[in-house]
Amino acid sequence: MNSIENFISRTVDILAKVVGVLLLLMVLNVSFDVMMRYVFHNSSVGMQEMEWHLFAVIFLFGIPIALKEEGHVRVDFLYDNFSQRKKALVNIFGTICFLMPLAVLISTGSFEYVKDAYITQEISEDPGGLHYRWLIKGMIPLSFSFLLFSAVGYILQNIRLYREAVK
Repeated sequence: MNSIENFISRTVDILAKVVGVLLLLMVLNVSFDVMMRYVFHNSSVGMQEMEWHLFAVIFLFGIPIALKEEGHVRVDFLYDNFSQRKKALVNIFGTICFLMPLAVLISTGSFEYVKDAYITQEISEDPGGLHYRWLIKGMIPLSFSFLLFSAVGYILQNIRLYREAVK
């Protein structure tokens, strides 16, 4: 069980590095776009859309990273007063009963959305916008599937913490 938890943890850490690179690319993209707009009085719809797409990917894949790093939102004024054992139980229960069903619902429910965009070869409505909109829409089921993967690691981590607290 520890080897599975470690594998998931390492995989999420790799994803965090990829998201960090995407964040850097987004900052460079925004900087370039601002410079073009205000210095050269020229802007590109494609560059602006790329900002939104990069932001969406960073946000979507940041969720599983936040789960692993305990950066997600919870009612801390109650949670902070719990014992390590109760915290682990709350995390396991919340992940199984709330997070995982929602992630499955969004992941499976968004496939049709992505499929429609792919079949119609949906593109930006704006002149000069980006093509292949299905690629960015495809990040929705992919990221929520990855959230499920991360949630399994989070459950395993909390099972380990629960067992350590019992000893």
